Amino acid sequence: MSDFLRVTQQRALRNGDPALLQVGFDVAVLQRYRDDAACQVMRTETVGRVRKQGGFTIDFGIATDEATVHVSWQSVMTALPDAEREHWAGHTAPASGYSDMFLRMALSPSSCFDDGDLRPW
Repeated sequence: MSDFLRVTQQRALRNGDPALLQVGFDVAVLQRYRDDAACQVMRTETVGRVRKQGGFTIDFGIATDEATVHVSWQSVMTALPDAEREHWAGHTAPASGYSDMFLRMALSPSSCFDDGDLRPW
């Protein structure tokens, strides 16, 4: 377990902060948005974002092997409409790893981080 994951989980439990608890998903959860012209899937090296025009935005971490992504529990519950949560629920999977950069961002949300340029998935 990465040190950032351990610290994130400890802080989430100590502070009762669901924004720090991570849920893993198979990367296939993103295909729906790649196929939808109203959506944009963006990423850097280890973090990404799904944005639906006129809808929602959700940020995610990307596992090193790119087989899974992870999102905070709070983001799933507050950013995603019910129908989208149902879609994500169908793709839950143990995370094959966690993006330390995404976890650092969660721990210090007002800080600036450089994770490289935007690039295609």
